[in-house]
Amino acid sequence: MTLNLRQTATLCVALSICALLLVPGNFPELSGQARLTLGVFTLATCAWIATPIDDTYIALGAGLALTTTGVISSETLFGTLGDETVWLLICAFVLAAAVARTGLAGRAAAFLVSGARTVRQLTHLTTAALVVTAFAVPATSGRAALALPVFLALAKVLAGRGRLVVMLALLFPTVILLSAVATLIGAGAHLITVSVLWEATGDRIGFTQWLLLGLPLAVASSHLAAEVVLLTTTRRADRCGPVSISAQQIQEHSDRPVTGPLAQDETRCALLLATVVALWCSEPLHQVPPAVVALIGAVVAASPALGTVRLKDALKTVPWALLLFMAATMAMGVALAESGAAKWLVSHLPDSLSPWMFLAAVIAVSTAAHLVLQSRSARSSVLVPLVVAAAIGAGVNPVAAALASTAAAGFCHTLPASAKPVTLFAEIPGTPTYTPGDLLRMSALLAPLTAALVLLFAVAVWPLLGVPVLTP
Repeated sequence: MTLNLRQTATLCVALSICALLLVPGNFPELSGQARLTLGVFTLATCAWIATPIDDTYIALGAGLALTTTGVISSETLFGTLGDETVWLLICAFVLAAAVARTGLAGRAAAFLVSGARTVRQLTHLTTAALVVTAFAVPATSGRAALALPVFLALAKVLAGRGRLVVMLALLFPTVILLSAVATLIGAGAHLITVSVLWEATGDRIGFTQWLLLGLPLAVASSHLAAEVVLLTTTRRADRCGPVSISAQQIQEHSDRPVTGPLAQDETRCALLLATVVALWCSEPLHQVPPAVVALIGAVVAASPALGTVRLKDALKTVPWALLLFMAATMAMGVALAESGAAKWLVSHLPDSLSPWMFLAAVIAVSTAAHLVLQSRSARSSVLVPLVVAAAIGAGVNPVAAALASTAAAGFCHTLPASAKPVTLFAEIPGTPTYTPGDLLRMSALLAPLTAALVLLFAVAVWPLLGVPVLTP
């Protein structure tokens, strides 16, 4: 199907739904505000799916339409931009800019990877290093950009073993995407999920609780994916050959020192990052909100005396379009909940599903959603409000359902255009990388495995950590 046919079909669907909503006799149980909300929501979703218009522009247009028609107030629309989760992300990007400026990531990668003696050790040590970056750099695209120089250095060291280079090229974006669930700042979609839960149920998931629930899943799914990538992109002969990568070899392809004593700016940055992460993890003890901790860290990171980056330069790395997108979609979620539109939508779902079958359906839809909606944040903006409303109606804990949906939506590896990290590592001039066939082969095996793993955590692991399957 060509893009023009897809656009035409999606437009027809959107107009048909809007026409049905406009007829007064249809759906008498829907209020006028609910009809307006569903119409705007439908048009925005179809625009995200089938048009090249910027996602943020569409979200802002939808938020403006809901405000001007009186579905939500202007205070609701603009207030979302001041949400503490938005400030958390802004400050996290300032901290990430300070880390990137010092070259600490290269040192950490050289320390871990240089210990590998076999291909499998190299694969899993690289995976471990990439999981750790979720604590230092927010958003998957930022982590991919930080990891790309490390991959290029490894690719040059392994230039004579092309299949291993292709394997690493696929491993980097795969682990970056799956390990994002480790932390609240791992993806903008996580902040949307937290906001929707807060507005719909009053449950607030903090940094520490997300870490407790997400980190084990991130570690398990990342190392599972590492095995899948290794088995689908290399042959037995490739895996049997020894590996010897020294820090000196990596240094030859790096413009920052990867060995030797830490420089003063590296020491300060490492101590600051460790302190911020420790304070985030110990929030229940000191009761200081994560956003305030992040703001303190950002101020120190950009200070003239102790900082490693100028505030003006750090703020340039903040994805302001993503923040506006998040704010607008949070407002859309509020409209869906308060107008009754979300409750009406999920009232037509079958109520005979058992809790685990309900979660399995949510995870399956969320895993496949990347084939339709390429933006991870857009997927959560569309799915999470509906999942939360459906979970409440089905007697399932909305926190468990929302987390399962968000975690499953982190799988977006099927096509080169499915996610920015996949696109970035698919097009590297002068370096062998994976083909669309490699992605499809890997995804065919990894998609059901990761979906099953998320379901296992939702029904067996998270209840042990304080998130039961059924509504408390």
